[in-house]
Amino acid sequence: MFELTHLRCFVVLAEELHFGRAAERLHITQSPLSRQIQVLERILGVELFNRASRRVTLTLAGETFLQEAKRIVRLSESAALAARRVWKGETGRISIGFTAVSGYVLLPGIVKRAAAELPGLELQLHELVSGDQFEALHTGLIDLALVRPPVDRVQFDSVPLLLEKLLVALPESDPRSTQASFVPKDFDGTDLVMYTQRGAGYFHHLLGSLFERAGASPHYVQHVTQIHSLLGLVGAGLAPGIVPEAAAGMNPRGVVFRPLICEPQTPVELHLAWRRESGNAALPAFRELCLKAVAQPH
Repeated sequence: MFELTHLRCFVVLAEELHFGRAAERLHITQSPLSRQIQVLERILGVELFNRASRRVTLTLAGETFLQEAKRIVRLSESAALAARRVWKGETGRISIGFTAVSGYVLLPGIVKRAAAELPGLELQLHELVSGDQFEALHTGLIDLALVRPPVDRVQFDSVPLLLEKLLVALPESDPRSTQASFVPKDFDGTDLVMYTQRGAGYFHHLLGSLFERAGASPHYVQHVTQIHSLLGLVGAGLAPGIVPEAAAGMNPRGVVFRPLICEPQTPVELHLAWRRESGNAALPAFRELCLKAVAQPH
């Protein structure tokens, strides 16, 4: 049967798709890494990677195995962390997941307030997209998540943390950058950078619904998962994009922001979510701190 060492090597190589970089992350040389992968493939009876002279890619079997391998590695890390807490008698540790935009705008205020009001609390921060945060909550890798809805009410509890407006992000060179504001109908038949359905489903469906109600059909020139990727394409002059209000705090180069007038006026939701059966004694106090940090920012 394979061991956790095999799985960790596989997951890192699957993320890097380069033996040299993966070996560096694992603090080993390439030869032992190659042997670990070969042993794992022999145990499983499948090929996990396509190996070319200059390129490494996952096989279909490898892509399928990766999801469960990640889950097992996360569970092992969670179990080890729980054991260390009991052994050392440690309390007051919170692992929090956050999206890229909340990391720029919302998280700094939470961290600052926690340092001032809960100095004995140790924070562990994990930048993850919302889908991965729910998985991390489920396995216990994180205690709290700053996520986009919907939230599974069977497994998790949540409270709305922030409601935001939408902004149109335009290249500075766009002739429409002098326009004071926009409505969804303005994008009928025009180029737009859009979000992927898988990986950024919340914004994909939110904007799709806005355009459908307005009778607008934009021409999507590119689909992205991350907001900072969208802003990079906008700054490069590819096309406009639509982002939550907090994204303006990322201050991207070559991008100007204008309001998108729509109903409701604040359609973008960010929720604070946690496992319903969490046994972390520090969780209630930190939840209250997060709510206070949003209601009373420094």
